[in-house]
Amino acid sequence: MNIKTNRVAVIGSGSWATALAKILLENVNEINWYLRKPDTIKQFKQVHHNPRYLQNVEFDTGRINFFTDIDEIIDNSEIIVFAIPSAYLPLILKKLNIDISKKYILSGIKGMITEENLLVVEYLNKHFNVPFENMGVIAGPCHAEEVALERLSYLTVASLNEDKAESFAGLIQCDYIKASVSDDIWGTEYASVLKNIIAIASGICHGLRYGDNFHAVLISNAIQEIKRFVDTVHPITRDIKSSAYLGDLLVTGYSQFSRNRTFGTMVGKGYPVRVALLELNMIAEGFYATKSINEINKKYNVDMPISEAVYNILYQKASPKREIALLTEKLN
Repeated sequence: MNIKTNRVAVIGSGSWATALAKILLENVNEINWYLRKPDTIKQFKQVHHNPRYLQNVEFDTGRINFFTDIDEIIDNSEIIVFAIPSAYLPLILKKLNIDISKKYILSGIKGMITEENLLVVEYLNKHFNVPFENMGVIAGPCHAEEVALERLSYLTVASLNEDKAESFAGLIQCDYIKASVSDDIWGTEYASVLKNIIAIASGICHGLRYGDNFHAVLISNAIQEIKRFVDTVHPITRDIKSSAYLGDLLVTGYSQFSRNRTFGTMVGKGYPVRVALLELNMIAEGFYATKSINEINKKYNVDMPISEAVYNILYQKASPKREIALLTEKLN
């Protein structure tokens, strides 16, 4: 794929969008960047960093073309990278008036379109006629906060089009990012969704004062649960032990930067779910994904005891202490 390096767009204003913009600018002369609020752009240009997220990352704003119009930025870009909470994607694209089906679109969104229980790639294919071959998924254990510190991280670009995946992987490869490619867009995206649910479970157990020994058992059972689900939903040959699956699960389940784990910890300590969501002051994708995965699994009937326990706690008002006690009898 012949990439015009000043035609890459980042859609989003949060920490992951900021991290991806930083990574891209290691190899690309200019990027296009969609920020919804004009005031944010004004402040950004004044202080040379995102005024709300990863404020220690300084940008040469002369290399950034800022946009507040979704049509305009997509019209001026060949590659579109979405890095926003999944709940915001339909709201942003509702304003779209131009065809995006011929663009190469990458999802850095680790959540589902909950109104329809669709993965991001499925939603874009269904509503905007984007061929699956024109989409990719950015996966792997990569917290934005560590990207800001330029700590070595690994990313996987999953796409049915190997050439496009390789080209984009080249754009994000740098001293502190190693990038590989995969053809498993469904498996990597579902794994990215499921690991957030597991991270909530991990946080709940932490809040209930379960120790490291049990957390190891929880995570080892969780990767088996993820494998059962993705192998049922999209049965291809995949190595579930690779960083796009197991690595992402580990970092989200254990890291201090994991907002889903933080949310789960509050629930485990006794915060009501709604209060914990408000206190978090960020989007916990796993909260919404828990309901979607529960509904999807009614079709497949995969054995998913950890995800079911989280669903019961978050949506059925089950006692975290009792529900996790029941879960311990199902793990090995």
